[in-house]
Amino acid sequence: MSDRTINQQPHTPHQAGPQQDQQAPHTHAHGSEPDDFAVQIADSVESFVLAVTEVAKGDEPGSAVSLLLLEVSQLLLAGGRLGAIEDVVPEDRFEPDAGPEPDGEQLRERLAVLLAPIDVYHEVFDPYGPPEKPNAFRISDDLAGVVGELQHGLTHYREGRVSEALWWWQFSYLSNWGTTCTAVLRALQSLIAHVRLDSPIGAVPDGADTDDDGLTDEQLEQQAGDLMAAELGLGR
Repeated sequence: MSDRTINQQPHTPHQAGPQQDQQAPHTHAHGSEPDDFAVQIADSVESFVLAVTEVAKGDEPGSAVSLLLLEVSQLLLAGGRLGAIEDVVPEDRFEPDAGPEPDGEQLRERLAVLLAPIDVYHEVFDPYGPPEKPNAFRISDDLAGVVGELQHGLTHYREGRVSEALWWWQFSYLSNWGTTCTAVLRALQSLIAHVRLDSPIGAVPDGADTDDDGLTDEQLEQQAGDLMAAELGLGR
């Protein structure tokens, strides 16, 4: 258990404007029935977890990128709603034990295999921070990490700790998975745009952390383009 007032205090979200759907702070007691807002957020979270898990099975590789684009977009909508409301106030000072964390390694490995030619992308962590070189990330790592964070909140929600779940989802959205999903969304949208606009995907910069897979930058570029073209039904 952790002392949320010391280690896990969420950032204060921006206050909603007069035309926005501003919510009052959520203060569900343990075991109380969730309101419509909580149900909608939980449904969005569970839908994302289930969808990513299904995509990772690789049964429909031709639609993987398109489905992930839709799912990440929908999750960010739920995250935006969490960011727009006031701080969620949980019932307890300490976060109740949610039990062992799920092992996301299998999910990460399946996504890595499925997305191999296009898994690595580059992103600047903080667009408002000091100038920095883009860092290399993997879509598979990011999505598996987001699923793990969301499942942590789902455990609280399913056990009736509604305010605890909302607090966790709001805090983790502001501190981590909101930024992660935004970066992944840009990468997925960029992939589709490159193919639809017939714009070649650039080679991986020197020094990027892409692991030694035995392929040259040119081969990676060709594979990524071929994969997206096949998915979108376009000839190359």
